[in-house]
Amino acid sequence: MFFTLPTILTWARIVAIPLIVGVFHLEISPAQQNLLATVLFVAVALTDWLDGYLARKLNQTSSFGAFLDPVADKFLVCAALLVLLELGRVNALVALVIIGREIAISALREWMAQIGASRSVAVHMVGKLKTTVQMVAIPFLLFDGPLFGVINTHVWGTALILAAVVLTIWSMVYYLQKALPEIRAKAR
Repeated sequence: MFFTLPTILTWARIVAIPLIVGVFHLEISPAQQNLLATVLFVAVALTDWLDGYLARKLNQTSSFGAFLDPVADKFLVCAALLVLLELGRVNALVALVIIGREIAISALREWMAQIGASRSVAVHMVGKLKTTVQMVAIPFLLFDGPLFGVINTHVWGTALILAAVVLTIWSMVYYLQKALPEIRAKAR
């Protein structure tokens, strides 16, 4: 199931990352860069929902797709955070906490799979909520201007990314707690 429609959408999410980053190197106004990067990010982020929906609807779920989907999400979020960090729209600590958690939990899941305990760190609602809040905060921070003349996307994006940091820490603690019994059992 390497080249199913859902998997192709996931690959497209990864391929689009340099496009989002590259927007900020185009010789267009900063407002145009912000708008283009935001539109690209939102379109790419929506493929996360679409590929999962299609995989289930078309009965094209696969182990490879289940592996690649979260990897694509992590690449997308990390790349966007690094762009936002370079633009001065997020604090380095925010980026470090979110990216560090992604690396730590990915490593934990890998290790738990090796010891046959991957179910203890299966995706939980708090992890999904964290991802959702990140996927809303990032376009607000990419846009970085008034939306519809009313919404200050910088203020809302900053508030949401801080909420994402709280959810990031909460989800990391949750997954570590779920893994702890298995870790203790294997350490003996």
